[in-house]
Amino acid sequence: MTNKVFVAGVGMIPFKKPGTSDSYDEMGAQAVQQALADAGIAYDAVQQAYAGYVYGDSTCGQKALYRVGMSGIPVLNVNNNCATGSSALFLARQAVQSGAVDVALAVGFEQMNPGALKSAWTDRAPALERANQIVDELVGNPDMPKAIRQFAGAGLAHMQKYGTKLETFAKIRAKASRHAARNPLAVFRNVITTEDVMAAPMLWEGVITRLMACPPTCGGAAAIVVSEAYARKHGLRMDVQIAGQSMATDLPSTYDAKDMIRVVGFDMTRMAADIAYNQAGIGPKDIDVIELHDCFAQNELLTYEGLGLCAEGGAEQLVNDGDNTYGGEWVTNPSGGLLSKGHPLGATGLAQCYELTHQLRGTANKRQVEGVEIALQHNLGLGGACVVTLFGKN
Repeated sequence: MTNKVFVAGVGMIPFKKPGTSDSYDEMGAQAVQQALADAGIAYDAVQQAYAGYVYGDSTCGQKALYRVGMSGIPVLNVNNNCATGSSALFLARQAVQSGAVDVALAVGFEQMNPGALKSAWTDRAPALERANQIVDELVGNPDMPKAIRQFAGAGLAHMQKYGTKLETFAKIRAKASRHAARNPLAVFRNVITTEDVMAAPMLWEGVITRLMACPPTCGGAAAIVVSEAYARKHGLRMDVQIAGQSMATDLPSTYDAKDMIRVVGFDMTRMAADIAYNQAGIGPKDIDVIELHDCFAQNELLTYEGLGLCAEGGAEQLVNDGDNTYGGEWVTNPSGGLLSKGHPLGATGLAQCYELTHQLRGTANKRQVEGVEIALQHNLGLGGACVVTLFGKN
């Protein structure tokens, strides 16, 4: 990292179930307006914008942003599967860090349909074709939704390799609900117990229950990032700095290892985390709070190991020791995460940024983690992309 980059403003609207939200452009515009107000700047100060969404036609970003203003600036539309929001943030940060602009906007939104994720294009080879072939070989169950086969299959691999119990994933889901109960923007705020999770209908007998999967969600979130010089000149906030950020894509091991844990992005996570740690000059023990990609409870457990919070095979002990919640070594997903806060694909990475910005500012209210100095964001999309961002209190 060269030029310092600061998060000057963030915005996020309440996440909602499909069919109950505003249209995608309204959600995106609302999040941007909040971020601008939080930063204390007008839209005409923004020099570039990056708009993330997965389900939508080309230039949906322009439609959302035109509701805020039409200043003629470059608007780039971003789609990196579930890592879309953080990919938009990555590009905005890169534009400011490079000196190309002083003020960049990242916005993410998604208007989703109920049910399992589906491709919008059925007349051509899918982007995940090679991954699907490996899943067919290692997992089977071709009639099961793809995402369940992928992430539950990875959880099953962990269970078989390390003896991890299904109850451990249930503990992660119950923890998410306790955190989300403090978050007025989360789609699910009801507290559930480990026993509730275990008693939910099985999606795959002995491998995953319904409550271990995140819900389809609609929502929007945004962030304004600025250079140090611009922030000083205009008196903008400089209390949250992007101290390190890396994006990784798939490695040969994703497929060649014939390991479901690798298929769902473990090595991308490890690579992106290591680079970000090196950039910031810190390690996992220095982190206070984490927002990570818990699309399934199984993936949260795998991510503990991918981020280096513990050794491979050590995540169950981390959960049992309570080191993933308040009073433990790290607080993971104080927002409630994807499991309870919700997962509108394009907005998720920026919603994570929203949460961590407030944690570092000390303005997270009932969710506040004590003494936050360093926060980590992890956002993963199969196909693939993984973005790890480290935020520091300035």
